[in-house]
Amino acid sequence: MDDAFDRILFLSDPPIVDPVLIVAMEGWIDAGYGAQTALTHLLDIMDTDVLATFDTEYFIDQRARRPLAKIIDGVTAELTWPEIQLRYGEDRDGADVLFLVGPEPDFHWGDFCDLIVDVAGRFDVRLLVGLGAFPAPTPHTRPVRVIGTAPQESSHLLDVVGTIDGEIEVPAGIGAALEMAFAEASIDAVSLWARVPHYVASMSYPLASAALVDSLAAVAGLSVSSKALRRSADDARERVNDLITNNPDHQTMVEDLERTVDETEGGSLGAEIPSGDELAEELERFLRGETD
Repeated sequence: MDDAFDRILFLSDPPIVDPVLIVAMEGWIDAGYGAQTALTHLLDIMDTDVLATFDTEYFIDQRARRPLAKIIDGVTAELTWPEIQLRYGEDRDGADVLFLVGPEPDFHWGDFCDLIVDVAGRFDVRLLVGLGAFPAPTPHTRPVRVIGTAPQESSHLLDVVGTIDGEIEVPAGIGAALEMAFAEASIDAVSLWARVPHYVASMSYPLASAALVDSLAAVAGLSVSSKALRRSADDARERVNDLITNNPDHQTMVEDLERTVDETEGGSLGAEIPSGDELAEELERFLRGETD
């Protein structure tokens, strides 16, 4: 890419100091809508503005992500095109925060990563934090655990959250590519993943979102609250309890998961996950369900 900034349009030039860049793009694994709900919550509690937009003709497949047509009495009034945005705001203590939001790029991932690294250099980004959620063999009756992934250069950030022990291979999203690109640029990067009970992965699970917000605050040193999400989580938990109560097989499954988690409580987080192969299989099943 000869000039990365050819693919971005800056709308303002605010005085931003040592921001955290939060990445929560649509289109990859997001069990229980954990990441997108967390993002919506963060944008609600912060007063954000659009800092820049990206060249979606270059990055987005518009047949895969079609624009929305607004039709009034048979008249096509407008089209709303998918848009990748860079937004900015402040946490409760006035710390600057950037958000990279919108659909995950379909094309030119290398150029996109180069562009985001250039943006990070322009604004002296101190840390990139990705948000995600994946289905896992864990019960809804226990706290949501968050694990992290990071390049070797940023592995010290994993001390704040759990990790998966051992070696696994799973399909990657743009977040993994950004992690590696930021590592090459000597900028810290970490992705936070909420572990969502696999049996509720296709429904909204705000408890996962609350766990992501709390972990974000801990890793990035931001002043953000998850109270509103936890209030919503109480209602969601009651709905799941009702579903489980009415099915003996589901009750047995949850009890088995509870025993597994309780037996490993206090050990490494990786011990709670049966194996890397089982995790990969769970992800594949989730993705097949999304496709169907």
